[in-house]
Amino acid sequence: MPLESFKHSYKNKTRESLPIAVYNSGEQQCEPGYSWGPGLRDHYLVHYVISGRGIYCADGITYPVQAGDTFLLYPSVVSSYTADEQEPWSYCWVGFNGAEAKLMMAQTPFSRTNPVFHAAQPAQIHQAITAIYQASGSTPASELRAIGRLYVFLALLVELADLPPVNSDLSLEYVEGAIRFIAHNYSRSIDIRDISASVGISRSHLYRMFMRHIGTPPNEYLTRYRISQACELLEHSNLPVSGVAASVGYEDQLYFSRVFKRVMGVPPTGYLKAQTLSSGV
Repeated sequence: MPLESFKHSYKNKTRESLPIAVYNSGEQQCEPGYSWGPGLRDHYLVHYVISGRGIYCADGITYPVQAGDTFLLYPSVVSSYTADEQEPWSYCWVGFNGAEAKLMMAQTPFSRTNPVFHAAQPAQIHQAITAIYQASGSTPASELRAIGRLYVFLALLVELADLPPVNSDLSLEYVEGAIRFIAHNYSRSIDIRDISASVGISRSHLYRMFMRHIGTPPNEYLTRYRISQACELLEHSNLPVSGVAASVGYEDQLYFSRVFKRVMGVPPTGYLKAQTLSSGV
């Protein structure tokens, strides 16, 4: 008896300036030959194959994939995948991105040359992705809950990778320490000198480490982190723009508005108006 195809999914608005955010998640039973691509994603997309089989193509290489396998689509990499004609797969997935995503994914079993992984206990991956989908929703609480379960899923992947300590020069620890310093102090008037001093290395060294691990300069990471927090305040507080600016480390409201527009494409007032309209308030 042929399987009945279905698709259950959740999609969230894109927030690239957040440390990490869930973009979409769901589960699907595919029809025979169902395919996606070739195309590009703007985020990381992990699929876990529950049953059946298919093929996954990335960077010009084709990988056979079957039940129990997990495969990763990288951002901005031409990819495609196709369900088998005889045994079409069902899979669950989670898509995510953010300023810290590249750093986190570097510690998982996946790489551009090895985007398919088979865990000794693959059901753990299925359960972790399902938990993200079950937590997803449009409220602030559900978004936070989904992000929390995404962190749990990524921690599971890191554990399954069982990689040796990554860098004997402690470069990853420097970046993680700087990120923690930014998260705890972004509301103050800190700059790159303060960040580099917090981890005990020069500004040029910190710059190289950030570019190596997350592909973003530390000053730009700080800016985007501040703006992501400003977006949250604009949506979920009654503070005026001047109060939001001061709360995320900007003493000059006009300068804050210029930076906000550069990052988000609209000024703070325009962003708030768009959010109000989209929520139907």
